[in-house]
Amino acid sequence: MPGIKRDVAVLVDTGPIVSVFDENDPDHDICIETMRAIRCPLITVWPVITEAMHLLSRSPQVQDRLWELIVRGSLRLSELTTENVQRMRQLMRKYSDLPMALADAALVSVAERENLRTIFTLDRDFGVYAPSHLRSFRILPPLRHVIS
Repeated sequence: MPGIKRDVAVLVDTGPIVSVFDENDPDHDICIETMRAIRCPLITVWPVITEAMHLLSRSPQVQDRLWELIVRGSLRLSELTTENVQRMRQLMRKYSDLPMALADAALVSVAERENLRTIFTLDRDFGVYAPSHLRSFRILPPLRHVIS
């Protein structure tokens, strides 16, 4: 996966987090491979962590492994400011036909604020979202692996 090393950081959505921790997930192997190929900081937001913790709630041990990624700094949390919240509201209105999830809106708003262009996601909607600073996101893993 060339080019991942040149990014300042890569945003991480809920799907890959859950997939990495769930060995039975059909995208587990590609998500592990993608995560290992990324050589820059991984950044996410609290709404993503909330979704992931909920989806991993059947296993407190797995939830604790996710906490460990955060505590160690392997997965960094980006602050959501008042400006982000206002932008998230605008984005959710703009993409209400999909509809856009709160976590997705938070990721797009942070991408705009931090000028980030790459997202690690399994959500096809990120192929539709057009951040203000880009025509489109670079999606990891490549779209052929992405589910809806």
